[in-house]
Amino acid sequence: MFELELHGPDTYVGSGPRYPWGGLYGGQIVAQALRAAAATVDSELNVHSLRAYFIRRGDHSEPIRFEVDRIRNGRSFATRRVVARQAVGAILNLEASFQHPEESPDVQTVEIPDGLTSPDDLPGSSWTDAFERRFVPHDEIARAGRPGAGAMAAWMKVNGDLGGEQLLHRCWLAYLSDDLPSDTVGEVHPSGSPSGPNWGERIYGASLDHTIWFHRPIRADRWHLHELTCHNLAGGRGLVIGHVFGTDGVLAATIAQ
Repeated sequence: MFELELHGPDTYVGSGPRYPWGGLYGGQIVAQALRAAAATVDSELNVHSLRAYFIRRGDHSEPIRFEVDRIRNGRSFATRRVVARQAVGAILNLEASFQHPEESPDVQTVEIPDGLTSPDDLPGSSWTDAFERRFVPHDEIARAGRPGAGAMAAWMKVNGDLGGEQLLHRCWLAYLSDDLPSDTVGEVHPSGSPSGPNWGERIYGASLDHTIWFHRPIRADRWHLHELTCHNLAGGRGLVIGHVFGTDGVLAATIAQ
């Protein structure tokens, strides 16, 4: 999914399949851009955050060219900028920050909601065979008392064994993290829920910008809870904040879109 070919200094080329809705999937382009950025930093560094802007819709029939700019190499941190291009021009701009491992206190202040149904007891609803997705009932999430509205949560995991490379797991988290935010905004939109009838005929939505903070190591091939709420809807733009928890309640990442 994230294999890239080297095409000159700090330049990589990837591709993607046509997805059910047509065109490319934003989460895959983010993950591929992250992979390209990581190829230019020391292997000891781990990505701790990224921010991406979706600029144009991608074309699945064309390769994607990822151009990496080495913004900074420091003693503890490295910064990279990546522009993903196709014939039409830039389709995504991403910046990522990488950090050498550092010992520090470990404090988690956001907890996983209590009393959630196990993913093993929920029906699957994924649109691809690449990962499993099982939605948590709305009333279980409502009890968590999170700020915002339109609460939505799903257990998600990648199919198969991804091995021990942490970068690959974080690329897959980037892939998965683009799946639910738009639907979360839809849950608070006056025109009705995305699960209702004729949703696609009533409203059009597209991802604009996407941020991930990676807090702790993650195994994307094991169940994680992706829990999101919409914090605002105005000017034709919605803001979603989400948390990604392991089954042990450990907060792996925070997402904003």
